[in-house]
Amino acid sequence: MPKMDASETLERDGIEDWNFKCISVSIILAVAQSEFLRNVLRRKVMTLPNVRSLPNSIAIFAQNCIRLIEANERKAYLPKMSKLQSEALREAITQITTDAKEKKRNFTETIELQIGLKNYDPQKDKRFSGTVKLPHIPRPKLKVCMLGDAQHVEEAQKIGLEYMDVEGLKKLNKNKKLVKKLAKKHQAFLASESVIKQIPRLLGPGLNKAGKFPTLVSHQESLEAKVNETKATVKFQLKKVLCMGVAVGNCSMEEKQIFQNVQMSVNFLVSLLKKNWQNVRCLYLKTTMGKPVRIF
Repeated sequence: MPKMDASETLERDGIEDWNFKCISVSIILAVAQSEFLRNVLRRKVMTLPNVRSLPNSIAIFAQNCIRLIEANERKAYLPKMSKLQSEALREAITQITTDAKEKKRNFTETIELQIGLKNYDPQKDKRFSGTVKLPHIPRPKLKVCMLGDAQHVEEAQKIGLEYMDVEGLKKLNKNKKLVKKLAKKHQAFLASESVIKQIPRLLGPGLNKAGKFPTLVSHQESLEAKVNETKATVKFQLKKVLCMGVAVGNCSMEEKQIFQNVQMSVNFLVSLLKKNWQNVRCLYLKTTMGKPVRIF
């Protein structure tokens, strides 16, 4: 991959004293294992007060860096199974999907990976947080909302995606209850470049506190592809208790697809833990209405 220096782009646009001037993709790839830096690039590059007037090239540059980083992460986490036995995992997947088919529901059951940790003190140890894009979409019906400009609103209408324009956001008027209601209604948000800069002013910190600050979408990207990418991404976040759960599939998926999603999810989780597998107490797979089946 050729080395792409951001300074040429910035100088061409008349920006000489900004930090991105000396940052190249190779440097970002070297240091962006930090979740903090990934969040800065993904979410905050266009909302910081001193960069609101920066050209679109900065946002696109940052997004391209993120894609390279996450592509490398997916390659790193896919092949290894470590202490998780492949055969035991396949048997568990067959068991929970068979049980789900025998008891037909009026909806497609989600398959969740339930995680128990040990030798971790949430009060003293760093509370990790990380996201990974899975090979297959675990929840196709995940509710995504587009906070868009006129062009993105039109695209959202064409693909049947829920949306809000700037006028709609202004009506919320930073009302905490209304913003909280909006955050609760949708599991993820996307935003146009011109809109994402206004989010703090229009909505306050509500979406950010809910862990749902919008992901930037440029006009050069396919909105439908971005929605699918968002639906395929899962987040691991340690809070106050030593257990968590993430969606890794659904009962309409092929067993091979579920296996690949679980495989990547587990290995990504282990990479976040300070002592890797020594911090894993137990792992279970469970359908929405089914019984949990232990896989580790």
